[in-house]
Order: sequence, then structure tokens, then C-alpha cells
Amino acid sequence: MNLWLWILAACAIAYVTKLVGYLLPASWLENPWVSTLSHGVTVGLLASLVAVNTFVSGTSIVLDARVVALGAAAVALLVRAPYLVVVVVGAAAAALARLAGMA
Repeated sequence: MNLWLWILAACAIAYVTKLVGYLLPASWLENPWVSTLSHGVTVGLLASLVAVNTFVSGTSIVLDARVVALGAAAVALLVRAPYLVVVVVGAAAAALARLAGMA
């Protein structure tokens, strides 16, 4: 199948999913399990995105400066640093790791 057909199909699925969300009655969305499910899915998707962007390069698993940056950012989060500080600490850790020779 042509790549553009897959892209159009993905766009159509995303549009229909969003449209269904608007068409659902508000009483369905006020159930506690809906809130729990949506929060869990959000956290799971974010965690998988972080893991893939940290540990995967192409089709292989790699350990490089990104792992150091993630560790440094995690420590900054543990000490309750502001978000901007977490980002700067992660970037500085990655820069220092690359400077030290971790490609």
C-alpha cells in the first residue's frame, strides 16, 4: 500500500476518534474509571516515548549520553527542581557526557 494512503488513514482515524469524544454524553465522561483510564494511558504513553527516545537508535538499543541526561534529569526531579532547571541539568549532563567521549 502506498505510504500516503497510510498517512491519510491515520489522519482519518485521529479525526474520527476526536469527533467521537465530542459526541459522547458528558455523563459517560464523568465516571471515575474514565478519568483513571485516561490518566494511566497518558502516563504510559509518555513513559514509553521517553524510553524509546533514550535507549533506541534506529533498530538497536544503545547506551550513550542520552542515558546520562535522563539520569541527571531524574535526579533533578527527585530534588523537586523547577522544570526549566530539570531541562538545563539534562542538557548539561548530555553535553558533558559527549565531551567525555560518550557518543
